[in-house]
Amino acid sequence: MSTMMALRAHQRGGPETLVYEESPLPTRPGEGEVTVAVRAAAITFDELTWPETWEVDGVDRTPVIPSHEFSGVVTEIGADVDDLAVGDAVFGLVPFDRDGAAAEFVTVPSSSVAHKPASVSHVTAAAAVLPALTAWEALVDHAGLQSGQRLLIHGGAGSVSSFLIQWAKTLGAYVAVSAPSRHVEIVRRLGADHVIVADQEAMTDQTPPFDAAINAVGADTPEWLFAAVRRGGVVISLQEPADAAMADRHGVRAIFFVVTPRKERLRKLASLLAGQSFQVEVADSFPLAEGRAAYDRGGRRRKPGKTVLIVGNPDE
Repeated sequence: MSTMMALRAHQRGGPETLVYEESPLPTRPGEGEVTVAVRAAAITFDELTWPETWEVDGVDRTPVIPSHEFSGVVTEIGADVDDLAVGDAVFGLVPFDRDGAAAEFVTVPSSSVAHKPASVSHVTAAAAVLPALTAWEALVDHAGLQSGQRLLIHGGAGSVSSFLIQWAKTLGAYVAVSAPSRHVEIVRRLGADHVIVADQEAMTDQTPPFDAAINAVGADTPEWLFAAVRRGGVVISLQEPADAAMADRHGVRAIFFVVTPRKERLRKLASLLAGQSFQVEVADSFPLAEGRAAYDRGGRRRKPGKTVLIVGNPDE
C-alpha cells in the first residue's frame, strides 16, 4: 500500500479548498518518530488562517493535510523509541509545521504522543489534546496562577475555555467568565464562580481587580480585559498577540504563545482523563470523507466543544 485517504488543500484558503482524496502515505518514521493509524482527529477551525499551515521558512507546503489533534494506534516505530510499541493506543498533537491527522495515517515525533487510557474513547482523547495543553501552558507556565488568585476568562464556553475553567479551579483560583446568555449554565456546570453575561452585563464592573485574564475568543483583545487586571498582572491572548501599547497603558504584561506538545504533560492529561477529572465537550463529529463540511460548519456552530473527524473504526 502506497497511498491513503486524506483531507487535503492544494492552495491557500478556507474550507472550500479542502478535498477528500488519495494521498501518498506519510514518510516512514525516522529516529524518535512513530506512525499512527488515526482513529479520530479534532479540528481547530482557525488553523486554515495560520501562516505555518501553508508555509515553512517561506517555502510553500501545499498540498497540506489539516487537523493536528489526534488519537489512534501505533503501526510502526522508528529508532530510539523505547516507550511505545506497535499496537499501542496513543493520542497527541502533530507539530503545526507538519501535515496533520485528517488522514488514515500520520507520522509524528514520539515526544508528541502518549498512551491513551483504555477507558477513554479515541474521540474524547482527540478532543481534549489541544484545549487541555493550551489551558495548562496558559495557567501554569505563563500566568503562574496560584491558589487564592483571581482569574478572568473572556469567552467562556469554547473548548479551550472549558479546560481553563476546570484547570484553574483545580489550582484553587477564583474564576470569573464572560459568556453569552445561552452558555451560562454550561459555564457554571464547569465550575465558574461568577459568570459575566456578555450580552447583558457591563464588562468593566468587576472588583476587586483580577491577577490574570485570558482572551479565549477572537483575535482582538478588548481594552476592558486589560482594565480588569491589577497593575503587574498578566493578560494572555490565545489567537494573536495583544496590543503592547494598551498593556503598557494599564501596567500589565501581555503574553501570546504557541502550544508546545510535551510527553510528560500528555501523560498527566491521560491520567486526568482516565480519572474523569475533566469534562470534555464534543460538539459534533463527521466521517473523514465529510471533512470539508466539518470545517465549513465552523463559522456557524452553536454548540460548545470540539468538532471531531472519525477515521476508520474509533472503537478499535
